[in-house]
Amino acid sequence: MDFGIKGKTALVCASSKGLGYGCAAALAEEGVNLVINARSEGPLNEAADVLRSRFGVKVTPVAADITTAQGREQVLAACDGSVDILVNNAGGPPPGMWTDWGRDDFIDAIDANMLTPIALIQALVPGMMARGWGRVVNITSQSVKAPIGVLGLSNTARTGLTGFVAGTSRQVAGAGVTINNLLPGIHATDRATALDNGVVQAKGITMEEARAERAATIPAGRYGTSEEFGAACAFLCSQHAGFIIGQNILLDGGGVNATF
Repeated sequence: MDFGIKGKTALVCASSKGLGYGCAAALAEEGVNLVINARSEGPLNEAADVLRSRFGVKVTPVAADITTAQGREQVLAACDGSVDILVNNAGGPPPGMWTDWGRDDFIDAIDANMLTPIALIQALVPGMMARGWGRVVNITSQSVKAPIGVLGLSNTARTGLTGFVAGTSRQVAGAGVTINNLLPGIHATDRATALDNGVVQAKGITMEEARAERAATIPAGRYGTSEEFGAACAFLCSQHAGFIIGQNILLDGGGVNATF
């Protein structure tokens, strides 16, 4: 299937590794030129080199903290106003219990996982609307559908973004711009490793045992991969997904047990 996006330009945030990299690679495979972003320059440049050599597309790496105003300014300057596709992504806040968090913890989480993607949408969607075509995909979490107790900061911030997208996506759809959310469950990424390591420390078990325990809770019986996540993202960004508006699409191996 031809996705019809060859030659377009995408900004993919937090994309030196993990799910962000999976999305960048899937878009590059479709011939999309990239602006990629991460905080660490070394891994980001390595990712850019791999993407260029594998897919022959233009890749512009920008090492900056996308969750800060200064970082967003750097990234947007590199985009030069010509972004057709925006993939919002940022690392989740730390786990804990509801009694652990104060106001500053919530503000940090909301800044990173709600206000940052909103700021990028506000900066880039007007240009997409003027050109009559655009795609926005926000990487959120399965916790939006089924809250996870120890990820209360993430539950809060990402649910706020979901509410913003629900209304905004309907307002921009008529201009040829779609906004949707991808909700990952457990994927084989550094984030999963960090959470599994917490189980290792709490239970005194091995990493292999911790992963086996969690994989057993997923109907698919395994963790997801960044490649299959990226493929879903690329489809949402394709010419074939123009009638998908304001949706929250689970990629969780069946982990969320719900009828709707």
